[in-house]
Amino acid sequence: MTASSTQPALGAIRLAWWREALERLDANPPPPEPRLQAVAAELLPRGISGKELAGLEAGWAALLEEVPDVAAARDRGTLLFRLGARLLGVEFHDETIGTAGRLFALVDAGRRGFVEIGAEAPALGPNGVARRVRPMTALAALAARDLRKGGAPFEPEATPGRAVTLIRHRLSGIIS
Repeated sequence: MTASSTQPALGAIRLAWWREALERLDANPPPPEPRLQAVAAELLPRGISGKELAGLEAGWAALLEEVPDVAAARDRGTLLFRLGARLLGVEFHDETIGTAGRLFALVDAGRRGFVEIGAEAPALGPNGVARRVRPMTALAALAARDLRKGGAPFEPEATPGRAVTLIRHRLSGIIS
């Protein structure tokens, strides 16, 4: 496992602390923790609540189980990408943003050594995504590339092929 917490119980305690700290931001000033202060300064004024951000904890917690809940781990990407789309000022009327988020989260969990990636990868249609969210959905384009290459062992980051994937996605918006 390549996660930063070598003991699942310790990881669960950390996640619970972050969830509670994020939820408190909706009613209280941030404590002297730089990341929480940044959330209070940058995200709360833009309409993202601490409670919404705290919702990300469930997907991470699912990865700490003895048998990781792949579906819950994947679903953390839906929330992450929908929050990102809101911050970027993009409406998401279809499932493309959520599906791209699930694809990213699944491969991210695989890259971190939490899960083995198999046939449970979400399928994306041929439609492209809005230009404004492409910096975020580029992560899903890289995840799709990782799946096409067969998953683990994963191609190192910053290879020429991954750079081409990013450029192609930036121009077309297609995740394939």
